[in-house]
Amino acid sequence: MTEHVDVLIVGAGLSGIGAAHHIQSAFPRRTYAILEAREAIGGTWDLFRYPGIRSDSDMHTLGYRFRPWTADKSIADGSTILTYIKQTAAEAGIDRHIRFGHKVIQASWSTAESLWTVEASHDGKPVRLTASFLYLCTGYYHYDAGHTPDFPGISQFKGTVVHPQHWPADLDYKGKKVVVIGSGATAVTLVPAMASDAAHVTMVQRSPTYITALPGRDKLALRLRKLLGNRRAYSVTRWKNVTLTTLFYQLSRRRPGIVKSLLRKAAIKQLPPGFDIDTHLTPSYQPWDQRLCVAPDGDIFRSIRRGQASIVTGHIREFTPTGLRLESGSTVDADIVVTATGLRLLAMGGMRLVVDGNDVKLPKTMAYKGMMLSGVPNLAFTVGYTNASWTLKADLVSEYVVRLLKHMDANGYVRCVPTNDDPTVTEQPLLDFQAGYVLRSIHEFPKSGSRAPWQLGMSYAHDVVNLRYGKVDDGAMRFART
Repeated sequence: MTEHVDVLIVGAGLSGIGAAHHIQSAFPRRTYAILEAREAIGGTWDLFRYPGIRSDSDMHTLGYRFRPWTADKSIADGSTILTYIKQTAAEAGIDRHIRFGHKVIQASWSTAESLWTVEASHDGKPVRLTASFLYLCTGYYHYDAGHTPDFPGISQFKGTVVHPQHWPADLDYKGKKVVVIGSGATAVTLVPAMASDAAHVTMVQRSPTYITALPGRDKLALRLRKLLGNRRAYSVTRWKNVTLTTLFYQLSRRRPGIVKSLLRKAAIKQLPPGFDIDTHLTPSYQPWDQRLCVAPDGDIFRSIRRGQASIVTGHIREFTPTGLRLESGSTVDADIVVTATGLRLLAMGGMRLVVDGNDVKLPKTMAYKGMMLSGVPNLAFTVGYTNASWTLKADLVSEYVVRLLKHMDANGYVRCVPTNDDPTVTEQPLLDFQAGYVLRSIHEFPKSGSRAPWQLGMSYAHDVVNLRYGKVDDGAMRFART
C-alpha cells in the first residue's frame, strides 16, 4: 500500500527540522513525514567533519526563532550546532517522523487527484508515498561530492589530497606541511584550526577574499540573558544582530570604499608588520559581491602573526611530487593538500519533478517569493539568504507555508499554484551572487523575476513584513477547490 501524509518534508537538516516544528505546532492533527537521504539528522552540520567546522553567522540568527540559542559561543562549532538541531528534533518528537536512508528520486503531481506521488529509494528498494503538500528542505548543494578543479599533475603528488566535504577521520596532520587551496569560508576556517598542530599551513589562493574578525562570544547577549532570561534576551539579541548585519550590508553596497577601508585597517592591526595586504587581502571585487568570511576572534590573523600560517596568492600551474608549482614559477611544499575549492550546487536535491505527466524544467520556472515555483502546485522550497543567516529565511518560509495552508483550510481549497501571466516581468538569476560555486551552476536553477512577488529578497526586515503579514491571496497565487 502507498502511505499518505498531509505534508511531506524532504531533508532533515537545519531547515527540515525547523519546517517540521512549524507544521507540527500549527497543525497537531495533520500527518507529516520527513524523508532524509542520509542516515543522520543535521544535514550540513553532520556531513562536514573537517577541523574547526563552525558557523559563519552568529547563532542568535542562525538558530531557530522558536528555540533560543543558549550556548556561550555565538560563532559556534559544528558539533554544538548539530547537538542543538538534534535536541530540537527530540524535544518536539520530530525525530520519530524521520525516515532515514530515503533518497527521493521523483515527485509527480496529479491535478485530477490534487496529490503528489513521491518515489524514493531505501536500501535499494523503491518506496512510494503520497502527500497533499510537498516541502523541500534539501539545501542547494550536492552532498555526494564537492567541486575540485582538474589540477594538472595531481596524480604525481606523493602526499595526501583531501576535500573538506569528505574528511578522513584518521587523517594525521600533526607536524606535517599542509597546503589549503582556496580562500572561502572553509579555507579561512581550516587554516587556523590546523595551524596549531601542523608544522605549517599555507593558504594558496587564486585571488583574495574579504575577511572580518568578529568576537566568538557576544558579551551583550550573555549579559542580557542574566537580566531578561533566555527567551527575551534571545529575541533582543537576534534583532540587534539582524539590524547590525543589515546596516553593514547596506553600507557595503552603497559606500564600498568606506567598508574596504574599515576591513583593511582592522586586518592591518592584527597582522605582522610588513604583511603584503595589497596582494593577499585586497580583493578585486566589492564587499558583499561575495560573502564575507568571518574569523572568530581573528583566529586566522593570529595564526599568521605567530608564524604558524601564511598566504600565497597566485595561479597553480601544476602539482609536483612534493607540492605545488605556481604560474610565477615559485613552489610550495606540502605533505597534505586540502582542496577547499568549493561546493557543487544541486537544485531540489536532484529529484525529478513532474506535473500532470510533464517534466518540470527548473530554468523555465520562476521562483514565487523565493520559495515556490511558477506552475507547480502545492510545493514549497527553502533557500536562505546569502547576506545573512540561512535560518532567518528558513523560519519565514515555514511561517508562510503555515499561513498558506491555514488559508486553504479556511476556504476549502485543495490546490495553490503560483502563476506568472505578466509578460512585463523579466527573468533574472535566482541568486545575484558572484561566488564561483554559484556562477558554475546557477543556470540549472529556477529564475527570479524583475519585481515582486517573483523576486528573491535578501532583506530580512522586508521579508518579515511580506511573508509574515502580507496577503496570501495576492493575485499571483491561484487557488482551486476541486
